[in-house]
Amino acid sequence: MRILVVEDEVDLAHTLHTGLTSEGYSVDLAHDGRQGLWMARTGEYALVVLDLMLPGLNGYKVCGQLRREGNATPILVLTAKDGEWDQTEALDTGADDYLAKPFSYMVLVARLRALVRRAATVAPPVLAVGDLSLDVAGRVCRRAGTRVELTPREFAVLELLARRAGQAVSKADLLYHAWPDEAYDPNLVEARVSALRKKVDAAFQRKSLQTVRGTGYRLVDDRERD
Repeated sequence: MRILVVEDEVDLAHTLHTGLTSEGYSVDLAHDGRQGLWMARTGEYALVVLDLMLPGLNGYKVCGQLRREGNATPILVLTAKDGEWDQTEALDTGADDYLAKPFSYMVLVARLRALVRRAATVAPPVLAVGDLSLDVAGRVCRRAGTRVELTPREFAVLELLARRAGQAVSKADLLYHAWPDEAYDPNLVEARVSALRKKVDAAFQRKSLQTVRGTGYRLVDDRERD
């Protein structure tokens, strides 16, 4: 699951990166408001952790702009501004939760989990492409009802393909989604796609994971051709 942390205190940002990565999240960092807004617009994030006092564009404006554009990604404000008016303005602007600095790391992680659960009641909990299904919250893959064991990287690759079912997804996008700290070697994607084909296609005599020449890969409901 991918999280964006928008925090201009570099040491704190890297501490959050280390801690949240150890919790199993993929974490991207932005250190100013304009960069954070761009990344939140263009990336596919389960959550955004957002400071308010940011250079370039403050957190209120980042949050407000995302909501005006219809971006519903859950936002947790993490800030030293802890007055009642600050909290009210952040929540009214569209933030989903608010945590003041200094904060308990355990409480932060618990609130992030709560936001994920809350979002799951709104978003479809299972991605389905034909008879292939992905339970994103439970990290479970099934083909025609049969459970398929995937590694975390394999699941991440398949999840993005399922979210963009029928569309060509570039190797660069797959790298960015599944290897946030190693997004430079397309061979990583090719190896995982090869493994996925054996597990979710060949094992079931299917061909749903297609190569798009010169671009990347596409996941389709291949039953239409049966």
